[in-house]
Amino acid sequence: MLVQAYNLMAHGFLLFLLFSCIIPTNIHACKQTERSSLLSFASTLSSPSLNWTSIDCCRWKGITCDQPGWVTHLLLPSKGLKGGISPSSLGNLTHLTHLNLSHNSLYGSLETQFFLSLNRLEILDLSYNRLSGELPLSLPSSNIRTVDLSSNRFFGAIPSSFFQQARNLTSFNVSNNTFTGYVPSSICLHSSPSLRLLDFSSNVFSGYLAPGLGRCSKLQVFRASHNNLSGLLPEDIYNATKLEEISLPLNSLHGAISDRIANLTNLAILDLYFNHFGGELPPNLGKLSKLKLVTLDFNNLEGALPPSLMNCTNLVELRLGSNNLKGDISILDFSRLSQLTKLDLRNNNFTGTVPVSLYSCKSLKAIALGRNHLEGQIEVEILSLKSLSFLSLGYNRFTNLTGAMKILMSCKSLHALKLTGAFEGGGMPFDDDMVDFDGFQNLRLFSLGHCGLIGQIPVWLSKLKNLEILLLGSNQITGPIPSWLGTLPRLFYIGLSNNQISGEFPKQLCRLPRLIYERNIASQAEDQYEFELPVFSTINGANNLFLPQKLSSFPAMIDVSNNNISGYIPADIGQLRLLRKLVLDSNNFLGVIPDQISNLKNLEVLYLSMNHLSGIIPSSLMSLNFLREFNVSYNNLEGPIPIGTQLQSFNASAFEGNPKLCGAPLPNKCRPSKGIDAYNKSNKDVDNGLHQLPWFYIFVALGFIVGFWGVCGSLVINKTWRYVYFQFIDNLQDRLYVMIS
Repeated sequence: MLVQAYNLMAHGFLLFLLFSCIIPTNIHACKQTERSSLLSFASTLSSPSLNWTSIDCCRWKGITCDQPGWVTHLLLPSKGLKGGISPSSLGNLTHLTHLNLSHNSLYGSLETQFFLSLNRLEILDLSYNRLSGELPLSLPSSNIRTVDLSSNRFFGAIPSSFFQQARNLTSFNVSNNTFTGYVPSSICLHSSPSLRLLDFSSNVFSGYLAPGLGRCSKLQVFRASHNNLSGLLPEDIYNATKLEEISLPLNSLHGAISDRIANLTNLAILDLYFNHFGGELPPNLGKLSKLKLVTLDFNNLEGALPPSLMNCTNLVELRLGSNNLKGDISILDFSRLSQLTKLDLRNNNFTGTVPVSLYSCKSLKAIALGRNHLEGQIEVEILSLKSLSFLSLGYNRFTNLTGAMKILMSCKSLHALKLTGAFEGGGMPFDDDMVDFDGFQNLRLFSLGHCGLIGQIPVWLSKLKNLEILLLGSNQITGPIPSWLGTLPRLFYIGLSNNQISGEFPKQLCRLPRLIYERNIASQAEDQYEFELPVFSTINGANNLFLPQKLSSFPAMIDVSNNNISGYIPADIGQLRLLRKLVLDSNNFLGVIPDQISNLKNLEVLYLSMNHLSGIIPSSLMSLNFLREFNVSYNNLEGPIPIGTQLQSFNASAFEGNPKLCGAPLPNKCRPSKGIDAYNKSNKDVDNGLHQLPWFYIFVALGFIVGFWGVCGSLVINKTWRYVYFQFIDNLQDRLYVMIS
């Protein structure tokens, strides 16, 4: 009996398991109210259909339900959704725990009532939308763990009560909005110790950072970059010993970095560039053995680099440029930094030579030591850095340029070589010095300006088929612009200003392939190439930092200003349709301004001042819609300045020094004589005349040769004609004598 009962129970259990496998787990279809709320939400969207058509909404894409049929997950990231968030529909999904509508085009605001109804929410991700308005007074749920509202259009201050229920919050991201007021450091007073990420980057927060961050005992990432923060770093931030990243660049924070930073033994990223931090670097910085990224450039740091910094053996990037640091860097031992890929110490007061130990860092891709007080020569050991693609040594006191070039041309991976002002005087490395030249085959940028170099532009540069940016300005280069410059297939940025270059502007330069032909999609993608470090740095009037690192940051340019170039501006220059800057001022150009310049539809800058140009300003220049800088002062131009164009928006100084020029913005009015069309015709006639003048002389010479030798040659060859000719002359003389007598 017992066995029989046992068998019955076993069979029953097997049937139960079989039944459980056959019947779906969500045997209870979603509740009608949930379905209606979801359909109401979908109806507000003007996007591709979500295909929510089946009866059971729990089977819809992006929807997950619990066993009773309540919707718990609404996950629709990157679906191309457009339209407004409907609080009335989504607010009815009261069992929702996960809401992710990120990377869409949703608009609207987060109403307080909507938030309060979602009292079971754990994950809220509405990032990368177009949501706006102020935040509600409080987070919706004490269960909330993750809040991501980044990359929207929210504004206003974050309410002090917002985090009162956030006992389980671990991640809070509101970066890339326009929030104002103070960064809510009090978040650590209300949230649980489990808070790990705080991101307030790219907003308009201002004021000082209030104490409180030290209460977040598990905080790993703190970001508040690109705001208007000021004051000191709060001392209690050094109590958050779990911190792995502190990112506060592009603010106005000041004061010294405390030696207590050595408490943050887990710190991997210290990003504080473009602030006003001063004082010396903490001596115990080397205790942070996990440091990978240190960016402290554009501050007011002083003193020498602490030797302990060389103990940070996990360093990948060390950027300390644009400070007031000093000391002999050649005594530092970089050999332990085996993972270092980028070293930027530009714009400081370092002395000594390039550290030999640096050549032991085999992972190095970028070295920037420009604008210091370094000396010596470039050593051949630099060739051991097989991955080196960016080298900037400008404005130092190195010697032996030719020797340096012979060494560096063997750096096969080099893409950018900046030696501007690095060598004091001497000649250009001539072709005889670069025998069997086959180096620099991957070089994109070559800068050798401000070195006082003499001689002509060497032919070996013509072999750099990948060269895109050439900067040789502010030297003493002589001779003509070589015609082969126009054959370099990728060259688009030429700086030859402030030299002693002579001759005419070569027509071959008007055929630069990169400035004539539109780039295909593959080439355009190549234009997004980024150098390993910014090529240079400037701070504009609005105190904004400009760090050009992409090739696309450099506008197509030809700058040959302040030279001795003569002759006419070739009409062929109109072929350079992609040119954006044409700078020809302070030369000896003559003739008219070519009408073909109007073909340069992308032109933004046109400088023609201080030449010997004549004629009128072509009215066709009114078609240059992007022109923002223009100067034709101190020439021999005449006639009215074309009316109704942006030329009137330029200052009168852009036209001064042309006594015969008239019309706005100049004070002298034009007399009612011939109109602008007549001047245009005259200008074109002069232009045509300049091109036809050589043919005039050719035809005169041919006429003389044919006429003279046609008569005289016949007299020399034919005796009878000669006798008759001279007899006719004698008879003519006798008749004239009789008439006069």
